[in-house]
Amino acid sequence: MADEGVFDIAECTDNPKEAVTVTEDQIATAAALLAKAERSGTQIETLPFVPETVDEAHRIQDRVAALLGAPIGAFKATALPDAEPTRGLIYRHMIRPSPASLGPVEVPQRGVEAEVAFRFMRALPARSTPYSRAEVAEAVVALPAIEVVSGRYRNAQILPRLVQLADRVANGALVTGAEVADWTRLDMKTLRVVLTVNGETVVEREGGHPTGDPLGVAVALVNLMRDRAGVEAGQIVTTGSWTGLRFLNPGDRCAIAFAGLGGVELVFAG
Repeated sequence: MADEGVFDIAECTDNPKEAVTVTEDQIATAAALLAKAERSGTQIETLPFVPETVDEAHRIQDRVAALLGAPIGAFKATALPDAEPTRGLIYRHMIRPSPASLGPVEVPQRGVEAEVAFRFMRALPARSTPYSRAEVAEAVVALPAIEVVSGRYRNAQILPRLVQLADRVANGALVTGAEVADWTRLDMKTLRVVLTVNGETVVEREGGHPTGDPLGVAVALVNLMRDRAGVEAGQIVTTGSWTGLRFLNPGDRCAIAFAGLGGVELVFAG
């Protein structure tokens, strides 16, 4: 971990034990446990098994969303070099415009990450051939965002990566800023970001995205979804933290600002 107090979920590794075939009944059981925790606002220790594949973890996510009847408003995506792309579902009702206030019932764990996100201005539906970078770039506008990390596990950081993925990688909410249509003028590799907490600067740097290419993550998400339902107009993809993951306290106010892209403000109500 680069900064004290910052935890990177991607550092976790999978369970090294020999894999056992995961059944549809197990996926249904895991989804029911996560859905129950989501409805009650409580945390569970873990799942009764470790998913063997990214696809199985995604299927658990999808089953939870179906059980909750929660429309999908956004995705948190990862596309690290030499790793299979992943996505975490973000429910529409947990996407809030800046300035936002979130209470402990909604997000008890209060983690924050500064991110560059993209909103799809037109649908990119399911199809057999991959979408190109140019096609995705033409379909999106950029916006600053704070992803709020607050999951259904009591202590997610000790759990295998695919168990975390099954819980949408601990997404709690997404707070969004104003959209920027001419975002291609920005150099995403060196974009300056500032994170403040209660008026004090805690991160200030140039660059910091996990891959240096937020649009590349959006392209990976679109192609991950093209053999499913595709991506709908209005949905958002958030593309990775520029500031690490920091957990805040009740009553804390935080803000992020990206040079040339704008900012987002959030307070955690006590």
